[in-house]
Amino acid sequence: MKRIINVLLLLVGIGMVASCGSGNSIEKKKEQVEKLKSKQADLSSQIKTLEEEILALGDTSSKSKEKVKYVAVTPIAVANFEHYIDVQGRVDGDENTTISARAMGPVINVFVKTGAQVKKGQVLAELDGEIVKRQLDDLRTNLKFATDVFNKQKALWEKQVGTEIQYLSAKNTKESLEQKLAALNENLDMYRIKSPINGTIDEVFVKLGQNIAPGIPCFRIVNSNELKAKADVAETYASQIQEGNQVRLLFPDLENREVSSTISFTSKVISQMNRTFTIESRLPSEKNFIPNMICVFKVRDYQNKVAIVVPINTIQKTESGTFVVVAELQNGKTVAMKKEVKVGKIYQDKAEILSGLTAGEQLITTGYQDLNDNELIKY
Repeated sequence: MKRIINVLLLLVGIGMVASCGSGNSIEKKKEQVEKLKSKQADLSSQIKTLEEEILALGDTSSKSKEKVKYVAVTPIAVANFEHYIDVQGRVDGDENTTISARAMGPVINVFVKTGAQVKKGQVLAELDGEIVKRQLDDLRTNLKFATDVFNKQKALWEKQVGTEIQYLSAKNTKESLEQKLAALNENLDMYRIKSPINGTIDEVFVKLGQNIAPGIPCFRIVNSNELKAKADVAETYASQIQEGNQVRLLFPDLENREVSSTISFTSKVISQMNRTFTIESRLPSEKNFIPNMICVFKVRDYQNKVAIVVPINTIQKTESGTFVVVAELQNGKTVAMKKEVKVGKIYQDKAEILSGLTAGEQLITTGYQDLNDNELIKY
């Protein structure tokens, strides 16, 4: 305190010298100015020294407080990191088929409705095949007569009565009519629409009395036990996606439900139309999976079980490099420090750090913007 009083007295003395020197010559005034400047520099040095001593004594005034920034931190830990290739696909099935008629004519019977469970070979509808039926009746009558004639000729021939030509002619007539009958029965069968698979009737397109022809859709049948997910993938990933790759199937319309599976098929040809190849993955038997439903393939192409993983938004880039900001304890104070890092794979909001960070460090995840090295922080 005594030193402060001495400094104040010296300042008063300088003011008195300046006020009483108005009668001196210009040279003397210049000389006095130089002396005063020298004393001013000395006083400034003494003032700075005193201020530092005041701070060292623990002054708590607002001017002496250091600024502190508040942040949030997350401990860095070793974690499993997986990278996926995301591709939009759809639900499909090998046994998802539309059935049409094999003959032409009006519909006289429809035996099933939408939602019905059907078996392979079951008759679903019938067309008017009356003309064929009449032909069959005539042919059966002729065959019955030809069979009777043959049997009699055969009995006579066995007794060596009649000629061989009569026997062979009767036999030929009978066998020819049998072949015609079999062909006509097959023709009549074309007027029946049958299910080629086991499954569920998803849609009925025909109505009673409707005239239909081959190629016109009549029924759609789906076997939900044989569904699969299917997608077209850009040829860029041809070397990365192979049969057996782990895949997660995401269904946005089923509240983002995920199903774990593997790639069961990858096509060996790149489409010339859109430069893609096809991948498939089997689905479990479940009624919620519907053909043509949107399905997102998440094909895993990289995994590191002991990776350092950080949120992608904490990584900053400058001309000098890529870094994150961590909290460190130095001389009893918590400060911010920039750490230069090498980034590996990135997936969604996570990034793999190949070097620059170690487990246990405190990563600043909130308030890291505009922080400088050694800047005081609190969390």
